[in-house]
Amino acid sequence: MSGKTRHHAPRPAVTAASPCPCGLDASYGDCCGALHDGRRTASTAERLMRSRYSAFAVQDADYLLRTWHSSTRPGSLEFDPGMHWTRLEILGTTDGTPFHQEGTVEFRAHYTAHGRADSQHENSRFVREDGRWVYVAEV
Repeated sequence: MSGKTRHHAPRPAVTAASPCPCGLDASYGDCCGALHDGRRTASTAERLMRSRYSAFAVQDADYLLRTWHSSTRPGSLEFDPGMHWTRLEILGTTDGTPFHQEGTVEFRAHYTAHGRADSQHENSRFVREDGRWVYVAEV
């Protein structure tokens, strides 16, 4: 990259009253915000996946690290200021209900990076650790 500084339009702030980034028909405060601030925990692997996507969208590194399995959790996270998460599609799930101990969620996460639209397709594995759903790794 050249020595020129790129300026990006400011990201609109996500408030408790904003639509939830995860795509469910609820406000951020009543949906993923309640998981991010600890008022609720994810009841399913899909719910955790949605809340983790929203955590990327609102840049909540603490939540992402708390919901990462202890064996695969990185020491820290940094966000690319030029990346903006725009939409989540859940493509399929295997197990991961309140009655399971593990499950997978296949998804496509749409984003723009430095002005270019793209998406990330992943099939993620989730397990329960200390009774709570956590992300393990891409399958």
